[in-house]
Amino acid sequence: MRIIKHLQMVSKFWKNYNSGDAYDGYITEDNKLRKHASIISNILERHGKKKLQEIEKNCQSTINARGINFRVYAANNRAEEKRWPLDIIPRIIPKKQWNKVSKGLKQRAKALNLFIDDVYNQKKIFKDNIVPKDIIYKSPYYVKECEGFSPKYKAWANISGIDLIRNKVGNYLVLEDNLRVPSGVSYMLENRMVMRDVFPELFTRYKVASIHQYTNKLYNCMLECIPRKTSNPHMVLLTPGVYNSAYFEHEFLADQMGIALVEGKDLFVENDNVYMKTVKGPLKVDCIYRRLDDNFLDPKAFYKDSMIGVPGLFKCWLKKNVGIINAIGTGVADDKVVYSYVNKMITYYLGEQPILDQVETYLCHNETERKYVIENISRLVVKPANASGGYGIMIGPKAPKKEIEETISKINKNPREFIAQPLEILSTAPTITENDIEPRHLDLRPFILTGKTNYVTTGGLTRVALRKGSTIVNSSQGGGSKDTLIVD
Repeated sequence: MRIIKHLQMVSKFWKNYNSGDAYDGYITEDNKLRKHASIISNILERHGKKKLQEIEKNCQSTINARGINFRVYAANNRAEEKRWPLDIIPRIIPKKQWNKVSKGLKQRAKALNLFIDDVYNQKKIFKDNIVPKDIIYKSPYYVKECEGFSPKYKAWANISGIDLIRNKVGNYLVLEDNLRVPSGVSYMLENRMVMRDVFPELFTRYKVASIHQYTNKLYNCMLECIPRKTSNPHMVLLTPGVYNSAYFEHEFLADQMGIALVEGKDLFVENDNVYMKTVKGPLKVDCIYRRLDDNFLDPKAFYKDSMIGVPGLFKCWLKKNVGIINAIGTGVADDKVVYSYVNKMITYYLGEQPILDQVETYLCHNETERKYVIENISRLVVKPANASGGYGIMIGPKAPKKEIEETISKINKNPREFIAQPLEILSTAPTITENDIEPRHLDLRPFILTGKTNYVTTGGLTRVALRKGSTIVNSSQGGGSKDTLIVD
């Protein structure tokens, strides 16, 4: 255990701060403040813990006033609205460090888009035995009807949320790729607005890179993805409705971009074109930012009982009469089994070495790897290949015997649906608790836009495991967030 006790190295403010074996964003291994943390350390120390608690309360009041919330569904399927949890001590990343990460994210998103296009068209990566075709054709997100289709600029995953962690030595690793309907960017933007209100001193003492161009970049990405040129384009954001857990974000993004927020009932198809119902009559829609899963988009093509989709939409898209972001069928690359092959994709499609590394992954459908996983399961993290939100994860070192036995049974029953990884110790950052400032584990979700051009957010949504010792950062399971400052 690493306890800060050399007072000549750090101030009394940090004397009880204990980050254990994790890489900490503020304190070095030899108990010194990191260079980029010295300014904020002075600010925190000058305020003192009592004043910081007051700022924290002001922060919660501002969040309430702005109506920043998210929805969680309980076991009985009842929705519960929760206030967005934001910790006032930000994550700070030097710009030079971020520039390398940003290049790695662009590289990864480019390779993933080329892969999806290859899967539905030439299938070269299968012919060259780089990725086994069976793992794709057995994926629940493979859409056979997309065969032969290629969206504009071969951009399938127009919006990617790629989760990063820092390991024990501080290296950034990709934890997973979120390519279907990644969420959280509105909270990244709102976090910054709130922090500027309640903790303005941070932004006068640090030179902080702006993040507020995101919605403008997203708007331009949608324009780029309209299949046919039009002099007066119309775009919409398609939401499942007010009961969706991310509805706050749907409203926020539509409002920021100045486009209509619609539900399936607001759209209709005629002559293979999509129209929006308005008081002045039908209005042709040229691009849709959809926040529905593939299965619910079009009851004629997919789940027939969907009440939230648009009948005939899929055909309009295939005929290139409307753009849809992210493209239908993108989910083939949003799979934890496919994740294990992304480094090979980068080398194969781009002829480059991966800039960002990823977590070592064992595939349970491989007999040798499955045997290793089962024999070493108490030391590994087992994840369902297609789940999200932190659900279904078994953390071997912390799991009771019964849970381990149930997981082994599930793996043997359906090995394609499980992967395993070593337990990485997530990095930490100081976080306000009821009585003190303590380290909490965190990850980072930057967002990458892909169209004619690509763009990476300057930083991203830092998610924090607010419970001591926990590594589950998802807001639906008790996680919180921090503002992420990229500083010169």
